[in-house]
Amino acid sequence: MKKLVLSLLFIGICSAMQARVVTTEVYSAKMRRTIPCVVVLPDDYNRKAEYAVVYLLHGYGGDEHSWPDMRPDLSAVATRDSLIFVCPDGEKSWYWDSPVRPESQFETFVAEELVRYIDKKYATRACREGRAITGLSMGGHGALWLAIRHPETFGAAGSTSGGVDIRPFPENWDMKSQLGTYAENPERWDAHTVINRLDGLKEKNIALIIDCGYSDFFAEVNNNLHTELLQRGIPHDYYTRPGAHNGAYWRNSLDYQLLFFNKYFQSAR
Repeated sequence: MKKLVLSLLFIGICSAMQARVVTTEVYSAKMRRTIPCVVVLPDDYNRKAEYAVVYLLHGYGGDEHSWPDMRPDLSAVATRDSLIFVCPDGEKSWYWDSPVRPESQFETFVAEELVRYIDKKYATRACREGRAITGLSMGGHGALWLAIRHPETFGAAGSTSGGVDIRPFPENWDMKSQLGTYAENPERWDAHTVINRLDGLKEKNIALIIDCGYSDFFAEVNNNLHTELLQRGIPHDYYTRPGAHNGAYWRNSLDYQLLFFNKYFQSAR
C-alpha cells in the first residue's frame, strides 16, 4: 500500500511538472486557422504573479518544438528567472504578413493575436517592458522585424544567426514564395529586409542584442547590420564568437540573450 501511495505521488508530481510545458493551438482570425504553440511556465507558476515573457522564434524548417527540443531545460530556466517562454510555429513564413499568400500572415499572428492570447491566458506583465522577442536564423530576422515594426508591443529584441538582410539569398528558403521573386519584385524585397527598416529605430527605444558565429553564412550580413546601427547611433549589444549555423551555437547563444533580457526586465520595472 505504501509503495502504491508513493507511486501515485510520484506520478502526480511528474504530471504537475509536465503541465508546465503546455502545447496548445491559438486561433488566428487573420489567417482563419489555428497555429500550434508551446508555452513554458515556471514550475512555481502563480496566477497572482506577473511574469515577463520571452517569445522564441524558430528557424526555417523548424516548428514550435524547435526551441524546447534544443533546450530541454527551458522549464528550469523559466523557474530560475521567473519567465514565461512562448514558442509559436512560424512555418516557413519569415514572420512576414505575406503580400502574396493570405494564409501566411505571421507578423499579425505573433505580434498581435498571439500576444493578446498569452496576456489573456497567463499572468504576464502585459506591457512592452514585460516582453522580449528573439529567434534563430529565419527567427532572428523575424524577431527584429516584429520588434522594429511593433515597438509598442516588444521592449527588447534579439537575433542569433539571423538572416538580417535577405537580398543576397534570393533563391533560398522559400522567401520568393512569400514575396514573389526578387528579380520581379526588388522594391518588395528591399521593404521586407531588416537592415532597411532602421529609420526611426533610435526613437523607438528597443533594447537590442545581436550575435552570429564567425563561420556562419550570415556572418557578413550581421556585421553589416552592426556597422549600420553604429553609424546611426542606435544602441545595441553585438557579439561574434567561434561557431557556425547550428544547434551547438544556438544553445549557447540563448544564455547570453537571456542575461541581456533579464537585465532589461529589471531595469524597466
